[in-house]
Amino acid sequence: MTASERAAQLVRIAAEAAGDKLADDILAYDVSEQLVITDAFVLCSAPNDRQVRSIVDEVEKRLREEADAKPVRREGEREGRWVLLDYADVIVHVQHEEERVFYSLERLWKDCPVIDLPESVTAHMEHRARTVGSASE
Repeated sequence: MTASERAAQLVRIAAEAAGDKLADDILAYDVSEQLVITDAFVLCSAPNDRQVRSIVDEVEKRLREEADAKPVRREGEREGRWVLLDYADVIVHVQHEEERVFYSLERLWKDCPVIDLPESVTAHMEHRARTVGSASE
């Protein structure tokens, strides 16, 4: 079994929204073979609590506008360190960089297939990596 077409649509929209708000390390995994509660995870991070909240707001707005999707559950919003948005088909994790490193969800789900993200998201991440890399030199 693979992630549903609906899950793929939600992943694409969530990843683009996160990218537009300058989220770092945006990844998506097809977890449909491992979990019965959802088809996919979207992971991304930000360097501060304010940006985490900004990413969450944009993901919710875009999923509501473009896919008529509302989260069935939201956790961690008050602290702004790790916000989980559960859309049933997709769960979006927006983490502060420190939580991302500490919990290392990528390590837990590394055996699951990676879902290809839209070119606009991957191009944005490559550009940011080059910009950050050249600024630190």
